[in-house]
Amino acid sequence: MSLFEVIVLAIVEGLTEFLPVSSTGHMIIVSALMGIPPTPFVKLFTIAVQLGTILSVLALYYKRFFRSLTFYYKLVVAAIPASIFGFLFSDHIDGMLESPLTVAIMLVIGGVVLLFIDSLFNKPTIDDSDDISYMQALKIGLFQCLALIPGTSRSASTIIGGMTQNLTRKAAAEFSFFLAVPMMFGATVLKLKSHFDNGNGLDSKEINLLIIGNMIGFVVAIIAIKSFIGVVTKYGFKAFGWYRIIVGGIIIAMLLSGHSLQIL
Repeated sequence: MSLFEVIVLAIVEGLTEFLPVSSTGHMIIVSALMGIPPTPFVKLFTIAVQLGTILSVLALYYKRFFRSLTFYYKLVVAAIPASIFGFLFSDHIDGMLESPLTVAIMLVIGGVVLLFIDSLFNKPTIDDSDDISYMQALKIGLFQCLALIPGTSRSASTIIGGMTQNLTRKAAAEFSFFLAVPMMFGATVLKLKSHFDNGNGLDSKEINLLIIGNMIGFVVAIIAIKSFIGVVTKYGFKAFGWYRIIVGGIIIAMLLSGHSLQIL
C-alpha cells in the first residue's frame, strides 16, 4: 500500500464517516477503482483509520462527554443492538462487503429515503440529544443495525432513527457522532485482534502508514463535521440523498456494462 493510496483513503474516510453517504461504501468503491490489492494490511487499514475520526469527535465535543454518567448509559443502550447483530451475522456481513452491487443498491435506496426524510419528520420536539429516553436510545440503536449492510451508512441510519424519535436534525446528527465513538472503537479493536490472531504483524512502514492515515482522517473529519452540521441544519438532507442516488447509479451502470471492480 503506497503513501498516496493511504492519503486518498484517509481523506475519503474523514470526509464520509459522519456524513449520511456510507463511508464503508466509499472506501470499498475507491479502493476498487484504484485497484488496491486486498492484503491483510489493507483490510486492517480501512478499519483502523477510524481511530482518527473517533478522536475528531472527542476533540470537538469533549465537554459533552463529561456532563453525566447518564449520557454514557444511553450510548451503551444504543450500541447494544448493532453489537449483537454484528457478532451473530459477521460472516454474512463479510460476504456482503465483497459485493459492489450491494453497496450501490443500498446507496440508491438510502438516497431515496433522504430525499423525503425532512418532510416526513418535520415537527421535532427534542433539540438536545441528552434529553432522549433510554427507550428512544434503544430504538435509534435498532436503526443502526441497518448499517451492517454495506452502503447503507451508519450515520444515515442513526440520524434517520433519531428523527423518528422527534430529534431535530442537529440533535440527531450529533447523537450519531457520539454513538460512533464506542461502535468504531470496538470495531477497530476487534479488527486489530483478528489481524494478529491470524498470524499477521505490522512492520515499521505499516505502522507509519497507519499513523499518517489517522492524522489525516482526524483533520479532515473535523472539517467535515463542522461543515455538515451547518449544512444539514440550514438545508436538510436532500442534497445528500441526490448524491447517494447519483453515485449508486454510476456504480450500477458500470457493473451492468461489464466493468469489473476488485473489492477489498
